Amino acid sequence: MKPIVPGLICALALTTAAPASAQAAPPADPRAILAEFGKVVSPNGIDEARAVEIGGVRQWITVRGRDRRNPILLMIHGGPAAPDLPARYLYEAPLTDYFTVVEWDQRGAGKTYLLNDPQKAAPTLRAERIVQDAEDLTNYLRKTYAKPKIFVMAHSWGTVVGLKLAERRPDLLYAYIGAGQIINMREAERINYAWVTDQARKAGDAQAIKELAAIAPYPEHDGTIPLEKIDTERKWSVRFGGLTYGRSSYDYWENAERISPDYSEADFKAIDQGSGLSFPRLLPQMAAVNFDGLKRLGCPVVIFAGRHDYTTPSEPVKRWFDQVQAPGKRFVWFENSAHMMYGEEPGRVLVHLVQDALPYAVKAGDAAR
Repeated sequence: MKPIVPGLICALALTTAAPASAQAAPPADPRAILAEFGKVVSPNGIDEARAVEIGGVRQWITVRGRDRRNPILLMIHGGPAAPDLPARYLYEAPLTDYFTVVEWDQRGAGKTYLLNDPQKAAPTLRAERIVQDAEDLTNYLRKTYAKPKIFVMAHSWGTVVGLKLAERRPDLLYAYIGAGQIINMREAERINYAWVTDQARKAGDAQAIKELAAIAPYPEHDGTIPLEKIDTERKWSVRFGGLTYGRSSYDYWENAERISPDYSEADFKAIDQGSGLSFPRLLPQMAAVNFDGLKRLGCPVVIFAGRHDYTTPSEPVKRWFDQVQAPGKRFVWFENSAHMMYGEEPGRVLVHLVQDALPYAVKAGDAAR
């Protein structure tokens, strides 16, 4: 008699556990399937979603982790106004073994946009206000979950917020982790423009060459970055793989977001509405960002850099990192990533968070393992 393989044992268990007539058909809605699959059911876990008032604005957060003894990891999303929450199901679950992960829709973004009157929120859409929101949220999380400090992991535009928070309140953070870090926005955009123009020429793409030539000089001579010009630059940068290495479109990510268990159709519409409200107001402030003068941080810093990132290129970031002084620091290259390393190399993101960041919390006794 041939041995029964483990997979067959599982199949037999499923078919013999109950009569066929008693087995419920799975829900047809992929969002419902993913929501059920993604539930945190461990007895000491956390799985919460709610609006909290920060700076006079109701702001949406989710809090998920399989053991509340683990340290908090606050994710600060990019954009501006491009929440990570719709895509969190693609990469977040493994992180919740080691961290209590907090996703936050910032002021003017996604679910937070829907919770507030846009006309009242619009005048408050300033980088400094969002940094203060991050500080207030950090203190809220520390108090609510009885944590002495937290980790902050920021991406893209979020790194402007996160690094400013780390500079201002290092006492609140075990470590700051910057992914797709912005250090000197104007220098970064000059590098991006030179790269994408070179790619267009190498590809012999006449339309790209024409459109890119039409936005010169980029940035402007005074360093400003007009909205219509950055739109053109990003259009072609995405086409040539500067956002996701080896891909010529962002559709793969946006299509995956469309079946998110966390976002409704109204929420998706709010992303576009929030971007239209936030981006024109915050872009001039982004264009002026320059951390070159920041020589010392009071908390450890970990940088995740995509080797092929031409959305926030790594050259200015590595130069800054090499000279900054901090209680601990680590620079990690993601060799098969551009700007979207959460999706491009999620396993390595997890490994380096566990290897390079988590020990700071373990040393403080704030970890389950």
